[in-house]
Amino acid sequence: MLNKLKNIAAKTAVTFIKNNSIIGIGSGTTISYFIDILSTVKKNIKGVVSASKSSTEKLKKYNFNIYEINKIDKIETYFDGADEINNKMQMIKGGGGALTNEKIISGFSDLFICIIDQSKYVKNLGKLHPLPIEIIPSAKNFIIKKLLYIGAIAKLRTNVITEHGNLILDIYKLNIYDAVKTEKYINNIPGIVTVGLFTQRCADIVIIGNYNYKVSIYYK
Repeated sequence: MLNKLKNIAAKTAVTFIKNNSIIGIGSGTTISYFIDILSTVKKNIKGVVSASKSSTEKLKKYNFNIYEINKIDKIETYFDGADEINNKMQMIKGGGGALTNEKIISGFSDLFICIIDQSKYVKNLGKLHPLPIEIIPSAKNFIIKKLLYIGAIAKLRTNVITEHGNLILDIYKLNIYDAVKTEKYINNIPGIVTVGLFTQRCADIVIIGNYNYKVSIYYK
């Protein structure tokens, strides 16, 4: 059922693409559906910037033009999913481990469109999924201790090395009542590369595939 909801949301998202533009692509199962649908209108865009190896591999199978972010001046629209998103369009992202690239590309884009199924739309962040953070390996124990100050339990994501050669900690038992404050606190811990809270760069548009198989669209 959820896969069908992701698919209908992805179909709607494709209609927001501007002709002859360069777009950003995130990662995850919803984005995989989005790439499948995007391939049918590939001729309408210049190309894409990808946030993850898995998305890049799929884009290559469809023969998309893939750009490096440092070699372009502008990304019109960034399309990505979320692990969780609230009514302020603040998100938890990084379940797939690509959170650093996702933050870079979303921050470089004029418009951020988040594509989700209804299960990802929550009242309070942190209830359903742990909060991922990418860290420098030598700072692991220090960071875990610092997170204990805010009542958070951090566990190393095993057998995972990011595309940047770093580790990922997943933070559990974190009550995120103030997502902005929480993101700032974690960002200020030395050794943190990226925290998977997206509050400074929220989504501009959220497209939701609902349980009734209809699509809802919310604007910032």
